[in-house]
Parts: sequence; structure tokens; C-alpha cells
Amino acid sequence: MNHQRGLTPVNLLLLLVLIVVAVAVAIPIYTGFINKARSIQAVSEITGLKYEILMYEIQTGHRPATLAELGKGHVTDPWGRPYHYRNIAGKTEEPRRKDRLRTPLNSDYDLYSAGMDGGSSLDLAATVSLDDVVRGHDGAYVGLASEY
Repeated sequence: MNHQRGLTPVNLLLLLVLIVVAVAVAIPIYTGFINKARSIQAVSEITGLKYEILMYEIQTGHRPATLAELGKGHVTDPWGRPYHYRNIAGKTEEPRRKDRLRTPLNSDYDLYSAGMDGGSSLDLAATVSLDDVVRGHDGAYVGLASEY
């Protein structure tokens, strides 16, 4: 009896198809975990910046005009882009970011990351803003715009 061992071309093709399917399923799951981790990191960094802005205000009597004035102009979000900061207190003529109910997000200052896509809008309900990591309700909320 002559028994040869090894994989036939059909077996190899089946194995290749299984590997491709496994990778096709794994990549989106992995990407989702990475983006969730980056969002969590942005929440943490925005919370830290929020407290640094508060300390600056306590020490100087006013909020910084920019993050650079705070010494944080070089800080970037987990996607490699600078955080957005605008001191809007008392500036009624400046357009403000608004939630789904068209209510201004903050009355003192805006601080946010444009998220994974790097795009943002003044309207948090806009598709381009849903992945933003925002500070809302004058600091009572820090998280994804889609969950605000």
C-alpha cells in the first residue's frame, strides 16, 4: 500500500479561504477595539485639560485664550490632531456647538477632539460630529458626541 501524506490543492484552497474569512472578520473587530481605546484616551486627556484650565483660571482669574497659553498647545488627540479649544464665555456673537435639541453644549468654553474622521460640525447631530469626543454641559459630561 502506497499512502502519500500531504495536502491536496483542494485542501490548500479550503485552508486559504478559511484564513481569508478569519482575517476579514478579525480586522473590523480589531479596528473597533483600537478606536474605542483611542476614544477612552481622548476622554481622559480632555478631562485632564479641563482640570488644568480650571487651575489656570483659579491662579490667574481668567481662562486661557488658547491651549498654548496653558502650555498645552503641542498636545494632540489620539488620532494625531490638535484638540479644539475656544473660550466662549460672554461672547454671544460667536457660533456655539449645539446638541440634538439645538441647545448650546457649553456656556464657558468648548474643548473637544474631532475624533477618528477628523471632521466636525457645530451641530453634534451631524454625521461628521458623531465620533467627536466632547466636553459638554459645562464640563459635567466628557465623552462621545453620539452618546451626549
